[in-house]
Amino acid sequence: MLETGKTFERIQPVVMKRLQQAFEKERLAHAYLFEGPAGAGKREISGFFAKLLLCENPVQNVPCETCRSCRLYESGNHPGISTIKPDGQFIKIDQIRELIAMMSKTGFTSGRKIYIIEEADRMNQSSANALLKFLEEPGQDVTAILLTERLHSIMSTIRSRCQLISFQPLSREVLLENLKGSGMALSLAATVSMLTQSAEQAALLAEDEQFLQQRKTVLKLVTAVAADIHEALLMVQSDWLPLFKEKEDAERGLDMLLFAYRDIASAKAGLETVYTYPDMEETWKQMALQRSYTALSDQLQAILQAKQQLPRNMNRTLLMEQLMLNLQEG
Repeated sequence: MLETGKTFERIQPVVMKRLQQAFEKERLAHAYLFEGPAGAGKREISGFFAKLLLCENPVQNVPCETCRSCRLYESGNHPGISTIKPDGQFIKIDQIRELIAMMSKTGFTSGRKIYIIEEADRMNQSSANALLKFLEEPGQDVTAILLTERLHSIMSTIRSRCQLISFQPLSREVLLENLKGSGMALSLAATVSMLTQSAEQAALLAEDEQFLQQRKTVLKLVTAVAADIHEALLMVQSDWLPLFKEKEDAERGLDMLLFAYRDIASAKAGLETVYTYPDMEETWKQMALQRSYTALSDQLQAILQAKQQLPRNMNRTLLMEQLMLNLQEG
């Protein structure tokens, strides 16, 4: 677990320092509110913190992994911890009432009791009010951990009774390291880590057949523009428009196209960086030799202008055809 603790320190160093110092100095709050974007590690670090609070023999502010409590936690059967998730659209009052009854039982379990509420912003009015009363008069040795991506959707009275812990979006370097560690190929991990800061969303993209086809199409289009503008214009009709029909897909497609030309610019400048498309490195270097910095700057600007025009609901076909001509001129 020492290794896992270090992993979390790389992902959220400020959060981990705050939590471990509070534990070391025995300055623990009765309620915490973990807020931040999806994929920032809130759920994983809440589990680490809960395990640490319950551990019988912590080592250097990290769970020992060998005591009875740690083993129970890992098996998912620790009687001192409860987790609540939305039941349908909301977290309902019956869920909160059942939780409070469990946390209030004397003799239920010795030592600290912990409850984690995921997507806490999805409590309805009645369930939020029920939780508020419990937060105002918490039981002895009861610790609450609330998780949310939408801080301002949490009742202000609940926010004021929790210690706020803010999670930052994952850096690309950390996300890329995590994705590679999970077995994802570098070429794909490098691309998805440019499109999202969420590990969960990155994994979903990497498994999406349509996205994989979109990636191939972007790369084919870049090489087509360089080789034959007529082929590129045909590709827009036959490959691009059918794949990038929805607005979200069209925006992502232009982003992916922009990142390809940024790769070429990085190759031109000899920058030491992880390309968005590392599998295309040799191709980008060849293209970089054939372009001036001015031409690359014009191409990047052309894509940025197309991105600005996209929300105006102009004809997508005309937009892309004009972009191809601008890229070819560049």
